[in-house]
Amino acid sequence: MKKEIISSPVGICCVKATLDSGLQVFIVEKKDYDSAYALFGTKYGSIDTVFSRDGENFTQVPEGIAHFLEHKLFESEDGDAFTRYAETGAYANAFTSFDRTCYLFSCSDNFEKNLEILLDFVQSPYFTAETVKKEQGIIGQEIRMYEDSPSWRVLFNMLLAMYQNHPVRIDIAGTTDSIAKIDDKLLYECYNTFYHPSNMFICIAGNVDANAVLEQIEKGIKKNDKIAIIRGEHPESDSVLNTYTEQNLRVAQPLFCYGFKLKTQGIMPLFDRICFQAALDILAGDNSDLFEDLMNKSLINDEFETEVFCGNGYASVIFSGESKEPEAVKAAINFEIARLIESGIDDKIFEAVKRGMYGDAVKRFNSVQSIGMQLCEAAVSGDEVFGDLEKLSKITKDDVTRCLKQLKEETSVLSVVKSKE
Repeated sequence: MKKEIISSPVGICCVKATLDSGLQVFIVEKKDYDSAYALFGTKYGSIDTVFSRDGENFTQVPEGIAHFLEHKLFESEDGDAFTRYAETGAYANAFTSFDRTCYLFSCSDNFEKNLEILLDFVQSPYFTAETVKKEQGIIGQEIRMYEDSPSWRVLFNMLLAMYQNHPVRIDIAGTTDSIAKIDDKLLYECYNTFYHPSNMFICIAGNVDANAVLEQIEKGIKKNDKIAIIRGEHPESDSVLNTYTEQNLRVAQPLFCYGFKLKTQGIMPLFDRICFQAALDILAGDNSDLFEDLMNKSLINDEFETEVFCGNGYASVIFSGESKEPEAVKAAINFEIARLIESGIDDKIFEAVKRGMYGDAVKRFNSVQSIGMQLCEAAVSGDEVFGDLEKLSKITKDDVTRCLKQLKEETSVLSVVKSKE
């Protein structure tokens, strides 16, 4: 086992260990806290639809299989993990996103027992043809529910219009047709590929002893032969498929997602992600002139948000919310981008945004869940733990302006969900 201590600029320390199996473990001790949070994840999400273990023979699997596998992994011949957690009093959950699948729990006591459960069920797959068929019906209902969700559809309609080849355009849960093609053999193939310790990570924060936790994990990780995971490539054009998409659903007020497609290879570097976030805060943050103007004109409400949305092979920035005139919001955003590029960014505003971002980053250390999710992000992206604080102090106005110049209207997409009436 290789182990190192990583310190943050605000005095928080992380124990980072890499086991002989390749599993990475991140632990932040918070001895003055009453609770603890643990997450066992794999770098496997909905975009991993094509892969190889030898570099020659590639397997293409049905859309939604990563999410399907997440559902099934809680089950065993003797019951399910949720029942076991109910006996210890822990809160347990899981999620699948575009690039990761994570299993987690939080508790105020019985941490060792809860960690034992987590290590056990994540490493003990149990799939049969009968249980897979039953799950197809359950997930099919979930898919149909999301098809009627305005907030879900407005985002994925935008991604469908923005990306031509990259599987980020695919719904995380897949479709009723795609999950019908999933069987127990495919689930085992995906599990044995992506749930290898070398592709996985454990993130823990709270009232724990790092050395004791590492000893438990090292004993609890099963031995596996080394493998090499090669993910399929999805060449993506710089252009978008459509600049506008619209759908009618039951909504009280129109919803919109306005996104700018960005050029990227691999995962956008952390420094660039921070620069884009600063650009969004300056452009449309709660204290910006644009936000105030849109609010005064009743073009947006408190639901308005911005996001740097990126992963392996895809990147965009997104403005979303509710508006009676989404086109007017789009026009105002583009006007303000052009104005900031031409007139420059005010020094006081730039420094205020940097201070605000730094303060938000420090506040995240107050929550064991927030710390755990930070560690998870570092594990998936390969970023330095606590690297955001260091890089945030180095960004300049020129860096932010460079980001603003990449927000081009010709590579943007406006997605709108309007009322059926």
